[in-house]
Amino acid sequence: MAGPRTTAKVKTTSTRKAQTARIEVQIVARYRAKVKPSVLRKAAQAALDQQRIKRRVEMTIVVTGNAQLRALNRAFREVDAPTDVLSFSATDQPGPDTVYLGDVVISYPQAREQARSGGHPVEAELQLLVVHGVLHLLGHDHYTEAEKNVMWKAQAVTLKKIGAALTEPKLN
Repeated sequence: MAGPRTTAKVKTTSTRKAQTARIEVQIVARYRAKVKPSVLRKAAQAALDQQRIKRRVEMTIVVTGNAQLRALNRAFREVDAPTDVLSFSATDQPGPDTVYLGDVVISYPQAREQARSGGHPVEAELQLLVVHGVLHLLGHDHYTEAEKNVMWKAQAVTLKKIGAALTEPKLN
């Protein structure tokens, strides 16, 4: 991801499943006890599987606070407000055998508030945001109704497959 990096200390963990994905998870210390990296990795891998990604890929998932998402949103989208998730597709590649998809950056406070508003667990909201972010890295978008329908269907199928408590965004 281009742009500012968080200065807060983060814990980094990674895994590789079926040699298709290396998913690094970085969680700011403040939220580390509230977020299970394995849940985020499982959601990301499920999105890759649902989209039939067979090549070796890498990505990073970052869970941070509103200030970081607001700064990124302002810098890259010219929106001076926090948001729930941003995806940054990579331009540089680590090597010929691996594709670095990019970074998915999630605001834990936004996820917590959306979960509270929607009446579902924060973990389910985080799963939705990871899947949503990964789908963006893979080229999905939701600017038109047709794009949105395709993306929302992919999200629902992926979330159902992993047994998430939430399978589609709850719009208020």
